[in-house]
Amino acid sequence: MYPPTPAIVAQGSVRRLPRVALLLLCLAYILPGYIGRDPWKNADIAAFGYMGELARGGFNGLQAWLNPSMMGQPPEVDALLPYWLGAWAIQAAPGWMTPDFAARIPFGLMLALTLMATWYAVYNLARSPGAQPVAFAFGGEALPADYARAMADGGLLALIGTLGLAQFSHETTPALAQLCFVTLVFYGLAAMPLRGALPLLAVATGLTGLTLSGGPVVALLLGAGGTVLYWLDPADPDHPNSHRGRWVVGLGLLTLSAAALAWALDLWQWRIAPPRANWREWRSLGRLFLWFTWPVWPLAAWTLWRWRRQLGQLSRHRHLALPLWFVAVAIGVTLLTRASDRSLLLALPALATLAAFALPTLERSVSALIDWFTLIFFTICVTTIWGVWVSMQTGFPRQPAANVAKLAPGFEPSFSVIAFAAALLGTLAWIWLVRWRVGRHRAAIWKSLVLPAGGATLCWLLLMTLWLPVLDYARSYAPLVQRVTTLTGRSACLQSHGLSRAQIAAFKFHGPLTLLPADRQARCPWLIVDAQDVATLAQFVVADQWELKGTVRRPTDRNESILVYRRVTRTDP
Repeated sequence: MYPPTPAIVAQGSVRRLPRVALLLLCLAYILPGYIGRDPWKNADIAAFGYMGELARGGFNGLQAWLNPSMMGQPPEVDALLPYWLGAWAIQAAPGWMTPDFAARIPFGLMLALTLMATWYAVYNLARSPGAQPVAFAFGGEALPADYARAMADGGLLALIGTLGLAQFSHETTPALAQLCFVTLVFYGLAAMPLRGALPLLAVATGLTGLTLSGGPVVALLLGAGGTVLYWLDPADPDHPNSHRGRWVVGLGLLTLSAAALAWALDLWQWRIAPPRANWREWRSLGRLFLWFTWPVWPLAAWTLWRWRRQLGQLSRHRHLALPLWFVAVAIGVTLLTRASDRSLLLALPALATLAAFALPTLERSVSALIDWFTLIFFTICVTTIWGVWVSMQTGFPRQPAANVAKLAPGFEPSFSVIAFAAALLGTLAWIWLVRWRVGRHRAAIWKSLVLPAGGATLCWLLLMTLWLPVLDYARSYAPLVQRVTTLTGRSACLQSHGLSRAQIAAFKFHGPLTLLPADRQARCPWLIVDAQDVATLAQFVVADQWELKGTVRRPTDRNESILVYRRVTRTDP
């Protein structure tokens, strides 16, 4: 006997969210950010730089593919598969396609796979016996399949509406690959008691991909934890103990195989940071968690409160135990690493799942509060984005355009018919959605997450259309490289000192320039140095051979400057 659940859901509350609308929402969320922009600083263009190096090297040299390098520097994240995928996409791209866009294609597909795997994970968890709503005395409760589909719709809406997902899910970095493979493992463990071999294949793919994407420890923890949870799950008449034993053995072998793969490829790189030492760091981490996981964390907390009687029997309630384990692992990684935001990204699918199970327990007043807060918040955001864009295009009102000119000196606004049309269509769709939500069509349990998902998607769409030129100017290295090449010429050979991985990738891509490390043999007519490392320059070059020709600052960052030197004496290479 399962204890009574707090979910009270009638059949009329599990109406189907139109598939066309859900598909269009996903496309409107995925495509902006992958089309029409430059690689952004820092992790985005740095990862792209390693992909470009592998692609230029061809398929020869296994050692180079197992140890990606850019001017002798290894990647900051000990990953392989994300760089391979980007490099393969660049090599397979047709001639008319730019390398940076080609490299984004597999990552866009991984984002789509993340959304799809989250939907199916919530669907299968909602089908589990412990997640079922209360049966009515005279019938009329939601049917299991319809209930699971409505919950899955809610979980997907919750994930799309999460603020922290937008930027990192549109970058070509190992963080997105880790998110995708974590979600695949999550789906596989959620569906394993109900499906055939596909969940086991998903777990195998997820653990292997996560290991090759810089997360072998996370893969080991998720695999081991999932094996234990599945072993403790009580037997179901449709899945006897003998079957469960085979699945447990299979999960254990897959986990050990992922660990062995990491050992064979020397991927066990421990980057544990010491615990936060002061209150300021803990406060910053707390603020990150509050805004990064909004609005799913309040709903997830509500789920834990309303399902608190079931927390004592987690083995019987996989819809709580499994996402809680994934959230715990992601938060632990966040606390023990310095890349807090990218580590916290891994918790979002599980948090969205917990948020979905709050929907059958929400009171009407709470649902109305969510709607009104979301409506006001996103209306203000949309109005602000449109207002600043109008000011940049027309000069009225004057102050927003003046603020942009101050923050991005040298930026010249431009107008794109396609971007304007996409933004206008998205805004009209938002107005229609608001009218639908405040109307009388309020039976579906996923209704409270329609406005958060729609508002987040619209704001991302507007940023990636109306504001894309200024964001490209502010976050791209193209303006900096253009200013440097004004002095050196585009076909120049440059020696460099102190450049970051992102800066090296930028000069190679936006130049394109030939970069060589600085040494005592002046092999190029030009030398570029990061201003923060100029004090160590004398250790690598002969100072008398170089003359400072100028200092180039990145327009939107006063702390990032490049010193440009010209060779004054001729030396043999």
